[in-house]
Amino acid sequence: MAYREEFGQGGKSGPEGSVEAPAAQAGQGAPEAAAPEARKKGLGKTPLILAVVAGALAFGGYEGHEWWTNGRFMVSTEDAYVQADITILSAKVSGYVQSVAITNNQSVKAGDLIAKIDDGDYRFALQSARDKLATQQSAVTRIGRQIEAGRASVAQAQAQIAAAKAEAERAESDYARQQQLARSDFTSRAALENAKAARDRAQANVQSTEAALAAAKANVDVLAAQQNEAQRVAAEQQTAVEKAERDLTFTEIRAPVDGVIGNKAMEVGTFVQPGARLAALVPMTSVHVDANFKETQLASLKVGQKVHIEVDAFPDADVVGTVESVSPASGAVFSLLPPENATGNFTKIVQRVPVRVSVNPEIVQQGILRPGLSVVVDVDTRTSADTEKTASLKE
Repeated sequence: MAYREEFGQGGKSGPEGSVEAPAAQAGQGAPEAAAPEARKKGLGKTPLILAVVAGALAFGGYEGHEWWTNGRFMVSTEDAYVQADITILSAKVSGYVQSVAITNNQSVKAGDLIAKIDDGDYRFALQSARDKLATQQSAVTRIGRQIEAGRASVAQAQAQIAAAKAEAERAESDYARQQQLARSDFTSRAALENAKAARDRAQANVQSTEAALAAAKANVDVLAAQQNEAQRVAAEQQTAVEKAERDLTFTEIRAPVDGVIGNKAMEVGTFVQPGARLAALVPMTSVHVDANFKETQLASLKVGQKVHIEVDAFPDADVVGTVESVSPASGAVFSLLPPENATGNFTKIVQRVPVRVSVNPEIVQQGILRPGLSVVVDVDTRTSADTEKTASLKE
């Protein structure tokens, strides 16, 4: 029993000691086993961190090199849009639309028929003007014949004057002869008086024919003035005819330039008034870019500099242009209500100035640039017309 008790105590203590000892050993060995595993995990993350840092440094170096070589010379703006010299088609005369020859988004050439207005009234007006002109021309012809008759009367009066003068000379001779005979008492007093009366009648006839000649000449002058007046009226009638013909041609609305039709606002039967908007014609050959640069960017901009244009609708397209001109004033000045800065509350705002950029004609012909599209403009300030000219001379 003693042995068992001792053994039991020892066994009790023994197992307890044996249990506590492994537990103590396990507690001491766990940190030593976890440390290598932590080191292994730490060593596994280090290459990844180094790779990220190296990538960031490489990217930063690339971006820094790109900015140093190119970026610092570029002047950019996102406030830029594609524009074109859009032509608004409108009617010159009033009337009902008889036919429409186009549709939206249709390409047309200069001179193509767009629409036709009913021309019945204008044909009648033209015929009326032509009839009035013909009547007036007949009046001019009639007065011309009257002038010819008046000139014949003048010639007749001149001949009568010659005859009257000849008769007056004969009567004067008879009267002189009768006077001589009367002094010698070889003729009667009655014959002398008759000769005197014949002389007076001949002289009066000369005066009468001379007055008739003056009247004939005056009549010719009056007829000539009437003919001039009639010719002027005929010229007015001719102008009326030309105006009627012009109004008739305006019943056919034709395209003034090559382009694409848009915003059609007419149909058959529509009554149009002069100046009414019928459609818009976009000439694609006049496409350009209007870029609104800040006033702080203008110092670096010059006409002729090369421009890179990024079109939002076609991000992969390489569009190249040239600075064509700079607006003479900021966009705010040309607005409907220009700002009035002479007030008590003033806040300085950076103004923007429109800059026109011409686009390469080859790109314009492709038709990818449509008015109203948003673009991003980058102006290369290292280039200009002078530098490119110098480079070409060196080559």
